[in-house]
Amino acid sequence: MKKIGRLERPDNFGSVRMFDNPILERLSRTHISIPISMFGILSIVSFFYALDTAIPLGTGLLVIFAGYIFFTFVEYMMHKYFFHMEPNTPTKDKLQYSVHGVHHDYPKDKDRLAMPPFVSAAYAVIAYLVFKLIMGDFAFYFLPGFLIGYASYLGVHYIVHAFNPPKNFLKVLWVNHAIHHYKDPDVAFGVSTPLWDIILGTMPKKE
Repeated sequence: MKKIGRLERPDNFGSVRMFDNPILERLSRTHISIPISMFGILSIVSFFYALDTAIPLGTGLLVIFAGYIFFTFVEYMMHKYFFHMEPNTPTKDKLQYSVHGVHHDYPKDKDRLAMPPFVSAAYAVIAYLVFKLIMGDFAFYFLPGFLIGYASYLGVHYIVHAFNPPKNFLKVLWVNHAIHHYKDPDVAFGVSTPLWDIILGTMPKKE
């Protein structure tokens, strides 16, 4: 089992100061509505540009769905292989703790349940440039699907930490993420969906 956080027991309702510089410390925090709103606006803008292309709307809607599914795969792979990288050097240990380990130590810190807005904006710009390079005008449809996936991930991640689980089929998202945080960090890497955990064999084992 990988060591993710540094506390022996997570401090559910605590927080930690990550930077001595007050500006950097403030920039490391964000309200969840800011990146979600930003991705929503970018998705709408991209979709309107997409409508001016020669791509049929029906095809475009399928591309949006493909962008969403692609994001869920990226979410899974980033969580498993980047956020949970083996901290076998001091640099990796510091990087892992800064981007994810601190969240495992303080899972109820609502201001650190999403990347800071400038980091999220950089991700969106890089994603657009890569998609545009690879698929041309299809990127205007693919990007909204990808960003909708990113926004849904942020929303689900926030509510599973901020609210009690519902008494319906969505409860599995709460249960899986709780297992990931408090029992076994080597399973349940999907936050917004268990799809890739099911496909790639990292679903928590039923006892």
